[in-house]
Amino acid sequence: MPAGGRRGTATIPSSSPVPRPSAPFATRGQDPMFEYFPKNYVWNLSVDIAIESGAQIGEIDEMCRPLRDAAARGEDTGTGEFLKHWVAMADKLVDLAAEDEARGRNFSAGTKLQRASLYYTTAERMQGHGHPGRADTYAKAQDSFRRAMALGKENAERIEIPYQGGVIAGLYTRAPGPGPKPVVVYVNGLDSCKELLYWSRLPEALLRRGISTLCIDQPGSGEALRLHNLPATHKSEEWASKVVDWLETQGDVDAKRIGIAGISLGGYYTPRAVAFEPRFALGVVWGANHNWAEVQHKRLAREGENPVPHYWAHVSWVFGAKDMNDFFAKAEGMTLNGVVERIRVPFLVTHGQSDRQISLDYAHQTYDQLVNSPKRELKIFTPREGGIEHVGVDNMSYGRDYIADWIAETFGGNVG
Repeated sequence: MPAGGRRGTATIPSSSPVPRPSAPFATRGQDPMFEYFPKNYVWNLSVDIAIESGAQIGEIDEMCRPLRDAAARGEDTGTGEFLKHWVAMADKLVDLAAEDEARGRNFSAGTKLQRASLYYTTAERMQGHGHPGRADTYAKAQDSFRRAMALGKENAERIEIPYQGGVIAGLYTRAPGPGPKPVVVYVNGLDSCKELLYWSRLPEALLRRGISTLCIDQPGSGEALRLHNLPATHKSEEWASKVVDWLETQGDVDAKRIGIAGISLGGYYTPRAVAFEPRFALGVVWGANHNWAEVQHKRLAREGENPVPHYWAHVSWVFGAKDMNDFFAKAEGMTLNGVVERIRVPFLVTHGQSDRQISLDYAHQTYDQLVNSPKRELKIFTPREGGIEHVGVDNMSYGRDYIADWIAETFGGNVG
């Protein structure tokens, strides 16, 4: 790989000096995100994630148009109205899918049910813990997704791995063909779920390159938190090792080529897992999260932007904390200082130049400390290409393709 990228890119392989940003947050100029709601980053983030996950723009407008006044009142207020309108659209799609199914048009039904599940999921994650209707909405999202996978004959097999009295649920996309295949464990962020991981289309990109993917709801996310009360832990190797154990029982898995990739807060969980679980053959982060404990103190001081409404109640729920002091005590271990030096396998760090949630400097910190990785790389997405916001929510295609190519090249797969 050349020592530098083309004009307007930032690709730093291990042999190159690492330029530092002049400030914690790069100057963005005109905001690249699609902003339906003026001055409401949290709501716009949810809308943009939905669009990147397969929403239809006409349906987005129909759901969001009645919410403009509510959005102007702030990030936390009005989320009940958000739930109402997004659920109404999802309910309509479920009804339309039933009409397709009655006529034997299962593929069309499955497509509508995927969007219904996406809208339920988006509405649910915007609500505070214990909000009326949240549990029912999550159940609808799960039911719609499972039916969509079956009717659409999607390559997304549901699996369950027993863990601490509950289960780690996953979606397994198996690469076809004879012989064992490499596989990537794909890990959630703070408030995502395995369905959103699937809709990011990284499993699809890896599939084209001959690589299987296992999207999981690890403790603190998705089903693990909502249905099994499994809170997050800074010791991600504890649950990651159980996932590797399961993969090693699968006849179609090449146990020497098991990797792990994480998005957003997965940018912390993934390096930690690779550092302490030697069976991982590579690691990738889509958005670095080198010192999440420090980020929380900055957020408390109102620096940076939050990913969800009702933020402090949400993170306390995720970590099983009884109050703010307990949360900060549990989050104190969420730092990679003194951890990534243990990594001795190839590792890719990607980050958006204008990430408003997690400073670009954290990507440099992770990269700088990967001193024992035989193949380390830092890819910073710039305005020339896109994907410069948090986990590329302004355009996820660049991160998806770059990560899939890097994994395939590292595992000896096909890049076309």
